[in-house]
Amino acid sequence: MTTPNIALTPSEDMQPRLVLKGVSSMATKSILLELSRLYLSQFNIQVNIESMGGVDAAKRIQNGENYDMALLGSDAIDRLIQEGHLIHDSRQDWVESQIAVAVQSGTQHPDISSESSLKKAVLSSKSLSYSTGPSGVYLEKLFERWGLSSQVKSCLVVPPPGTPVGSLVANGQVALGFQQLSELIAIAGIDVLGTLPAEIAYITIFSSGIPKAVASDLVRLQAVQHFLKFLKSEEVGAIKKEHGMKGLSAQV
Repeated sequence: MTTPNIALTPSEDMQPRLVLKGVSSMATKSILLELSRLYLSQFNIQVNIESMGGVDAAKRIQNGENYDMALLGSDAIDRLIQEGHLIHDSRQDWVESQIAVAVQSGTQHPDISSESSLKKAVLSSKSLSYSTGPSGVYLEKLFERWGLSSQVKSCLVVPPPGTPVGSLVANGQVALGFQQLSELIAIAGIDVLGTLPAEIAYITIFSSGIPKAVASDLVRLQAVQHFLKFLKSEEVGAIKKEHGMKGLSAQV
């Protein structure tokens, strides 16, 4: 892939050579902030990522808002491509994350080592919460399969837009919280019990896509492609691990 000349080497200039704008779901907010800073230091191209709930992020793209890239769950990227909002062959998978379970620090740690033990933990929990998006859809189906939909609904605390489930756990509003490990790992006041047990583990693949409007600006398109390949590079694998994610790598 041809990379833009402006992105190949760092510059002595204080001002970035180019500013790119993207939208992402909350699950990748912290890692994208760190990777964007690293990218700026290496290539002097600034990447500003606006993070929000995945549903709202997809709506921004559907409404034609001015973004250079979308970084969402793979299913959302596929839908946006099918709807004609993103370049048809622009999807790239760059990281994957598992659902984890957390309780407030200092409280009892229920056993979640197996499907049956996790089901017992849900049954005995006075309140629980989970995020929207692919992980929330999966959990709703899991609770339905367990026959617990009504019970979960009666004790469910729905997080306000932009509010991490982990923060509700930390302040005692929620006894048992489910969210992407990447979103729980850095929150103070909670204990992460681990990811879902192997027999019911759920992995969310986060992908990128490029809005069609970017295709008309070759320099900007090449810069976006270069940044998205940077996200997949071996160089940033350790950073992904620190954020509780697993890289889906390719060489830059």
